[in-house]
Amino acid sequence: MSDSGAADKAAIEAVLVESYKAWEAGDADGMVAGYTADATAIMTGSLRDGRDVIRRNMALAFEGPLKGSSTYDKQLSLRFVGRDAAIVISESAVLFAGETEVPDETRRVNATWVFEKRDGRWLIAAYHNSPVLVPGQ
Repeated sequence: MSDSGAADKAAIEAVLVESYKAWEAGDADGMVAGYTADATAIMTGSLRDGRDVIRRNMALAFEGPLKGSSTYDKQLSLRFVGRDAAIVISESAVLFAGETEVPDETRRVNATWVFEKRDGRWLIAAYHNSPVLVPGQ
C-alpha cells in the first residue's frame, strides 16, 4: 500500500474511532461529526436521511434506550473504490450499560460504511446494517 493509501486508511479508521468514542459519551453531535451533511443511515425498519436527522435520532436514543451504551465493532475489510471513495465492512453490536461483550449472537449486525473524501477529508456518506444470521435459525 502506498504512503497515501496508508494515510487514507488511517484517516478513515480515525473517523470511526471518534464516532465510537462519541457514542460511548452519549454525544450525538460528536457521533455524526464525521458524516456528510447528506449522509444516510439504513437500519432494520428505518431510513435516516441526512446528518441532522441521524443526529436527532441518536440524541433521543442516547437519552433513552441507548443511555450508557457503547459499541462493539470488528472491522472485516476496508477497500478503496477509486480515489475518493471507500467501503468498510464490519461486524457490530450495541453494548448496553454494564456490558463488556456481546451476550447474544443475535444482537450482532453486519455493517457497510461508505466513505467519501471531500475537500481532503474522509467522511461517512452512508451506513447500512443487517442482522447476522445465526446458523440454525
